[in-house]
Amino acid sequence: MRRAMILTLSGALALLLTVPALAALAPGAKAPDFDLVDTAGQRHSLQKYLADGKIVVLEWFNPDCPFIVKHHKLHKTMDTTYASVKEQGVVWLAINSSAAGKSGHGVERNTKAFEEFGMTFPVLLDPTGATGKAYEARNTPTMFVIGRDGLVAYAGAIDDDASPQDLGKTNHVAVALAAVLAGGKPDVTETKPYGCSVKYAD
Repeated sequence: MRRAMILTLSGALALLLTVPALAALAPGAKAPDFDLVDTAGQRHSLQKYLADGKIVVLEWFNPDCPFIVKHHKLHKTMDTTYASVKEQGVVWLAINSSAAGKSGHGVERNTKAFEEFGMTFPVLLDPTGATGKAYEARNTPTMFVIGRDGLVAYAGAIDDDASPQDLGKTNHVAVALAAVLAGGKPDVTETKPYGCSVKYAD
C-alpha cells in the first residue's frame, strides 16, 4: 500500500513538472534578441532598443484573426495603451509570424491592415517563425512586456475577456507597464493568452 502511494505521488509530481507555462516564455527569462524588418522596410532590433534604455512591448499579430480585429478595429486597445506610455520610453512592436501561404502573411496584407487599423506602431514580419518560436508565442495576440534589464516582466493575454468582441475589465499589459515604469514588478506576471493560433509553417 505504501509503495503504491509513493508511486502515485511520484507520478503526480512528474505530471506537475511537465505542465507547460501559461504563456510561453516565462516571466523572469531573458528576452531573445531579434532583428526584423517592418512593413515599411525599417529594421528593428531588441538589443538596440534595450541599449537605448527602452521598455519594449511585443504583440503577436495576424490581421486576419478576429481577436486582433477586436483589439485594433472594434476597440483600440493596443494603440490606446501605447499612447498612454509612449512618452515614457516605451516601444510597442507587433510581430507577425505567419508563414508564406498562411493567414495574414506578407508585406502587402500587413501594410493594408496597418493602414486600415490606423496603427501607431510598426508591424514586424517574421515569416520563418524563428522569433515567434524563440518566444514560444502560440496565440494572436500574445503579449510580452520586457523591462529595461532585458527580462520578461509580463507574458500572456492583453486583458481578461477571451471573447472575440468584448473588452475585459483588466488590461493586464497596462497594469504591468505601470508597475515596470514605477521601477517595480507586476503583481500578475503571467496569464493565459487567448486568440487564434500563430500560423507557423507546417
